[in-house]
Amino acid sequence: MLSRAGLSFVELQAFDLSSWTLRWGMIATSCAALLGGYFTTGFLWGMIVHGLGGPPLPPAVRVRLFMIANLGRYVPGKVWQIAGLVALSRKWGIPAQTATAAAILGQGLALVSALFIGLGSVWTLADGASWKWVVPICLISGIAFGLLPPVFSAVTRAWFRVAGTPEPEGLAPSDAIRWLTVAFLNWCTYSLAFGMLVSGLGLQAPLLSAASAFAAAYVLGYVAVFAPAGLGVREATLTLLLTPHFGVTTAGAVAVTARLWTTVIEVIPAAAFWVRHLTSEGAAQSGE
Repeated sequence: MLSRAGLSFVELQAFDLSSWTLRWGMIATSCAALLGGYFTTGFLWGMIVHGLGGPPLPPAVRVRLFMIANLGRYVPGKVWQIAGLVALSRKWGIPAQTATAAAILGQGLALVSALFIGLGSVWTLADGASWKWVVPICLISGIAFGLLPPVFSAVTRAWFRVAGTPEPEGLAPSDAIRWLTVAFLNWCTYSLAFGMLVSGLGLQAPLLSAASAFAAAYVLGYVAVFAPAGLGVREATLTLLLTPHFGVTTAGAVAVTARLWTTVIEVIPAAAFWVRHLTSEGAAQSGE
């Protein structure tokens, strides 16, 4: 995939990492911000579960369940994360339909938020073209239209009918606005974390350009259902969007570094939560 963005693996292997002036404090801060973003995503899932009529979960439980289920993202296909979340939620009295609907709604909110931030990349590539405003205007207009009470009621009724979940009472546009706000602010955190990572590598790029490139790469990686966790597609997109700032070789190295960064910060805590989960389950069974 990287070669399609104009970078060969031979060029990438020849990249001299010593040319980067690493700022470890900034890199550590970016890692903390990224982890905070992951935790907030789990917290948002719990918010949506409760809003859909499920039981209120303690914040630590929301985060733990969501992080463990995220390990399913590294298996081809986009269903394993949701399947894992449904299985883990049963112990807490969350119906499978509610857990599934909350996960899908949360992912949809994340994609909308990332898409909105990723539009900055369109502005960069459009280079002053007047049509670059069409997409954000359509996106904002679509969201505003969908939040009109009659439209919102019709859409949510159809959504829950398709999902096979009873429509919760009292669900209002204000709930969607609250969830979307949290998702958008969380994606601002993700994007800012990537900007701090770039700075920590000793590279200089406009924050908006780096942040929007990261968000756009996520969106394209997600819609590529054949790629586990967007592997390859995300790196190719990020390389393409960062090339005007760093050159293709450095941009490719940053894309690979970003993949390692996001994977390590996600998998290590998730694996720790998983081990703890297995240990507690084993202790509970032995005590019966």
